[in-house]
Formats: sequence, C-alpha cells, structure tokens
Amino acid sequence: MRIWEDIKLQYRIGGIVNQVIYWNVGVFILAIPFFYQFREGFFAYPDWLALSSSFNAWLFKPWTLISYGFLHSGFFHLFFNMVMLNFAGRLFQTFFTQKQFLGMYLFSLLFSGLAYSIAYTLLGGNGIIVGASGAVLAVLTAVTVYQPLMELRLLLIGNVKLWHVTGVILLLDVLQISMSNTGGHIAHLAGATFGVLYMKLLQSGTDLSQPVTKIITFFATLGQPKSKSPFTRVHKNPQRKTTSTTSKVVLKDKKQQQIDEILDKISQSGYDSLTQAEKEFLFRAGNE
Repeated sequence: MRIWEDIKLQYRIGGIVNQVIYWNVGVFILAIPFFYQFREGFFAYPDWLALSSSFNAWLFKPWTLISYGFLHSGFFHLFFNMVMLNFAGRLFQTFFTQKQFLGMYLFSLLFSGLAYSIAYTLLGGNGIIVGASGAVLAVLTAVTVYQPLMELRLLLIGNVKLWHVTGVILLLDVLQISMSNTGGHIAHLAGATFGVLYMKLLQSGTDLSQPVTKIITFFATLGQPKSKSPFTRVHKNPQRKTTSTTSKVVLKDKKQQQIDEILDKISQSGYDSLTQAEKEFLFRAGNE
C-alpha cells in the first residue's frame, strides 16, 4: 500500500509531463486484456479507438484523432515513446508552462493524425495508426527551434547540441519513410512540422495552446463558489476585515513557497531525496 501511496503522490506532484506518461502507461495496461491477441502476439485495436486513414471512418469518430495517441502497438513502442516524452517534455517545461505543454501535446496529435490521413488517402493506402510519436516529436522540435544550441551530455557520446539530436531523429524518419511503417513516419514528420509552426507562432505572440488552456481553467474552476462582493455594514470596521484577509493571503503564500521548495528539491535530487516529513506534507497538500 505504501508503494501505491507513493505512486499517487508522484502523480499529483510530478507535473503534467509525468501525468501524461501515467495516462499512456495506464491505457496500455488496460488495453492488454481487451485488445491483445495472445496467440498472434499483437494488439488488434478497433477503428473506434485507433485512427483510420479513411475520412469516412474518423469523420464519424472524431475522438480517434486524439485517442490513437494514447494507444501503442507493443511494450517497446510505448517504452521508447515515454522515454523520449520524458526527455522532451522536461526540456519544454524549462521554458514554458504546463498548460502550454498539454495544449501543444493534444494539438500535435490532432495535426499529426490529420496529416497521416490526408497523405495516406493521396497515396491510395488504407490502414490505422496508433502511438504518441508525432506529439513527442512536436514537443522535441519545438524546444529545438527555441533553443537549438542547448548542450546535452549523452552517455558514451559526450556533449552535443540539442539540434544534433533532433536532426538525427528526423533524418532517420526521412530515410525510412519509403521502407516500412510509412504512415508512422508521415505522422512523425507532421508532428515535427507542427512543433516548428507552434514555436514560430509563439515567438510572434500567438499561443496555439490557449484554447486548451481556457478549457482546463474552466473545468478547474467548475463547481467552485464564485466570489461575491462583501456586504458592508455601517457598524463594522473595514480595516479589521482587510487585516484578516491579508493574513490569509500571507499564510497561503508561505505554504505555496514551501511546496515550491520541495518541488525544486525533487527536480534536482529526485523524489527519494525527500524526508518523510516532506513527503507527508506534499501528500496532505495534494488532498486539500
């Protein structure tokens, strides 16, 4: 049970990148008993979850333009996508917000899916696609456009520039596009294209992720009581009321500051570096 509590705590405090990884892993585990063909050794996803290249199929099932990105064809497909998502997502959050990450992630799935469907239709092909690779490459490419000269230290290789890593990955997609998994490589390159487009527009002042940000904010505040203007009675001392409100704000800021300090410690030294008291404090804060 303690392990389960730690998993829930890490989900709450790990940020949106961590949560998206949890969603992908969770969907993969749930899909095994329903869609995995144990005799043949592969997943057989229906066209109401996977994205079909046929316009007639996804026009009547528009949710598949998003749902396909949370499905994977196998363990290694999931593993490599999540390792790359963790890498690219944390780089992205170095410069941008969690809401921008989520908005870009979802829009890049939509863009990659549409590009795959259009390209396959023009090529006369027919098939279905699953996987988060297009969105992962969108995030990685967007960060690369923003900070191409960022230095990374890779095991057995040493220091390289971020654009070197992204360039090699995209070059491999281009070289393999006519060999196998053509639809997948089309979606990858479409995701990278969206990453460039997103970042260029963001740098010019247009944030494509704003619609998703507004939706998230709406649902986050749904059900919360709306603030009302206080009814001021003549006999009450307004100064006393102001002092009380200020005290509450200061208390909230101190608590948030303590949370931020603990999160900084996690980002620098990992979750295991926390003391038991710090873990319990974050767990209580997450339940409030």
